[in-house]
Amino acid sequence: MARRTRLISLAAVLATLLGSLGLTFLLGQGRAQAHGVAMMPGSRTYLCQLDAITGTGALDPTNPACRDALNRSGSTALYNWFAVLDSNAGGRGAGYVPDGTLCSAGDRSPYDFSAYNAARADWPRTHLTSGATMKVQYSNWAAHPGDFRVYLTKPGWAPTSELGWDDLELIQTVTNPPQQGSAGTNGGHYYWDLKLPSGRSGDALIFIQWVRSDSQENFFSCSDVVFDGGNGEVTGIRGSGSTPTPTPTPTTPPPTHSGSCMAVYSVENSWNGGFQGSVEVMNHGTEPLNGWAVQWRPGAGTRIGGVWNGSLSSGSDGTVTVRNVDHNRVIAPDGSVTFGFTATSTGNDLPAGTIGCVAP
Repeated sequence: MARRTRLISLAAVLATLLGSLGLTFLLGQGRAQAHGVAMMPGSRTYLCQLDAITGTGALDPTNPACRDALNRSGSTALYNWFAVLDSNAGGRGAGYVPDGTLCSAGDRSPYDFSAYNAARADWPRTHLTSGATMKVQYSNWAAHPGDFRVYLTKPGWAPTSELGWDDLELIQTVTNPPQQGSAGTNGGHYYWDLKLPSGRSGDALIFIQWVRSDSQENFFSCSDVVFDGGNGEVTGIRGSGSTPTPTPTPTTPPPTHSGSCMAVYSVENSWNGGFQGSVEVMNHGTEPLNGWAVQWRPGAGTRIGGVWNGSLSSGSDGTVTVRNVDHNRVIAPDGSVTFGFTATSTGNDLPAGTIGCVAP
């Protein structure tokens, strides 16, 4: 059956919670974009994808709110948990992003996150202590300078109420916080300390708007929390009760991402015994990328055949590497090039583990 899906493959996202390695993330069509969302406290999209991902990479959420969101907004949004964005927000908030749509970037994202605005009390939650200092972690899948505006719902707000700007108070603004882990990897993140207000109890929501200083693009993140004396524990997801660790050690080390290079794997079409794929190579940097290479391990039963717009080599460890050819050697800042390939397959069309840029 013909199909077209676009995927970015990462390694072992939170394997201790999910019990699986080699997760594959699906991306929609469009220009190269940065990505990021709150990982601690986990956003609705982040925690729902943790809850939903199974050992096979299929989505099967156990949380009822996550399950309903998957049914309403589809799998593309959940695979793209890090892309709740508006390319033209330019730091605007109240009066620009309508009330009731804060958790979906005003419904201006390339993907449908509208279901994650649902006013309900059963979203996954992070347990915190009022007055304590917590370490915020925010994905830096594509790193950029800018401000992180951190809001907290006012006392008396209930998760069964629509979230509006009047429900929020700004409690912190952080500019260009430090990073841990490399951009373009599943565990890479910005981090900073957040002093939580004293005298709070019960349900609340932390809303973060990441305002890029090098672009009009902004990111939006809704994290459900409860002030009950907790220390970052998460409930309401598969394997609940423990604190998510964003940087597990995978069984097989993934390829190293090179600078601002990012690779997106696509299955363009498939048939019995084979498929046609492509990989978009993106430059998220501010300087031209002069030469590139992409490496991945094909899934079990898959053998790469012909390649166009790239030069293929195979390693003794089962990996394949595709390098640029003369006409597409240079990728402009925020630009991309694409190479294609055909493959025979008796198993999974997707990569086994991660796909990423390596030194050319």
